[in-house]
Amino acid sequence: MIDIAYAMAPPSGQGGGDNALIAFLPMILIFAVFYFLLIRPQQKKAKEHKSMLDELKKGDAIITQGGLYGKIVSVSDNVVTLEVADKVRVKISRAHIAGLAPAGIDQNP
Repeated sequence: MIDIAYAMAPPSGQGGGDNALIAFLPMILIFAVFYFLLIRPQQKKAKEHKSMLDELKKGDAIITQGGLYGKIVSVSDNVVTLEVADKVRVKISRAHIAGLAPAGIDQNP
């Protein structure tokens, strides 16, 4: 009978809640690590990309996600017209712009 008494959980008034917190502590720490190492930087990068897309204007040199370099000829809500060579214009979705082209690259050979 004494062996069974040791195997039983302590009465609710004697600190049984501390064990629950200690049991969840590793999961809380793992979530915190994932948040600060993965989720937060990804959200920051997405916010910067969205603000870059909102600030596009005529004359900006850009690169698309497909690797196409060009200069913006016109901008509308969802479509951007690029000039990739003399008198060669391409319409692309605004969402498929990877970023501004690095300085020093000649977009129109």
